[in-house]
Amino acid sequence: MTTNLLEYWEHFDNALDAKHQLLLNGSNYKYDFSKPRGAISCYSIIKIEEQYHLSTSYCIGVDWLDEKSAIYIAPKLNSKNAKEEINLVEVDYIKMLFSSLKYIETSNEINDLFEIKWNKPEIEIKQTQDLLTPLLVIQYLSLVKTIVRKGLKKSYYKVEHNLNSRVKGKVLVGKTIKQNIVKNKQLYTFCKYDEFGVNGLENRLLKKALVFVKRYLPTFDKVNHNDFTTDLFNYIAPAFENISQEVELNEIKHSKTNAFYKEYAEATQLAKLILQRFGYNISNIEKSTITTPPFWIDMSKLFELYVLGLLKKEFPKYNEVQFQFLCKGHELDYLLNSGNYKMVIDAKYKPQYKFTGITKEDFRQISGYARLKKVYEALDKNHNENINCLIIYPDLEKTENHFNNLTSVEKSLKKYTGFYKMGVKVPLVKK
Repeated sequence: MTTNLLEYWEHFDNALDAKHQLLLNGSNYKYDFSKPRGAISCYSIIKIEEQYHLSTSYCIGVDWLDEKSAIYIAPKLNSKNAKEEINLVEVDYIKMLFSSLKYIETSNEINDLFEIKWNKPEIEIKQTQDLLTPLLVIQYLSLVKTIVRKGLKKSYYKVEHNLNSRVKGKVLVGKTIKQNIVKNKQLYTFCKYDEFGVNGLENRLLKKALVFVKRYLPTFDKVNHNDFTTDLFNYIAPAFENISQEVELNEIKHSKTNAFYKEYAEATQLAKLILQRFGYNISNIEKSTITTPPFWIDMSKLFELYVLGLLKKEFPKYNEVQFQFLCKGHELDYLLNSGNYKMVIDAKYKPQYKFTGITKEDFRQISGYARLKKVYEALDKNHNENINCLIIYPDLEKTENHFNNLTSVEKSLKKYTGFYKMGVKVPLVKK
């Protein structure tokens, strides 16, 4: 059955195309991405005066609308003011993720990025529209790189060998009779025993996923991503050269936690997702048209991680930038405490802030954070002083990022004291 795919982009707010109006017959369609800090809307389609109106937010992905139609939201934004002519540019979400990975301390941050509906029927899309697989692959390679840098974990694992003139472990009687006694090889005995080394089940699973990834990498956009993905893989591959890929997923129930090898738990989970993504069939990788489970990627969360990377790079000293500062149910994006800068900073994935002021809701939220006593204590500020606030948003026309003079007049908001906004360059896909 052919799927009707309705293709749109982020922050779309208008009537559906005429050809799409005829495909729907319900009254309303919507989906919310459940998040720890509250659900966010992926899309909403409302019928107003016999016409369907679509609103999208920060999420990209593909999902079913009904049994015949699906919606696809691309990582594209309008670089112009909403009142001007639309000029769509494609955000390179892979480079955003890659640049922030080394600054992310917990796997929960990545897990909050996406949602995959494995229990729903798959949707047919073009290979070039596959947003999910690159995300999984980059995250996986980055984790495995960390594992390789530390050294592969050693463990005990079962092996079977046909031993000559000796016995070790458990004798496999049936196999010995069939393979040795019947063939008049009287001195040989099949034995099963434990070995200690790097060829354990977890490393085999990682190797099996790497075989799929190796076949997948040539399908990456060579202009935008080939260099860093190839470098990543070439760094990893030699460590797994002598590791077997013979493993059954049901053999690995869960990864034992280990403080030094903490990356293994998430890496093995991602390896399973990658294998599941390709249906455990390596020939599925090279198809121009693929099927994918419905999924959503939260671009606002990705932008938050991207800005974290920019801030950590600019202010690298320990605790200069505190991420997700918690205080009695409040979670601040960042606290900056570096020299003269003592600020509450919030990332907003709202490119329209280049052309407009900030909303009252955002102002109240961030200024409220700046009044928390715990924030004053963390920044070592007197309670009679105001704490400066900064909003960082994506500027689609900016060519470089500079973090000098964060409290300049150009960045200040005229209606407020001690409140600033600043656009940052985001990577875009080259056409």
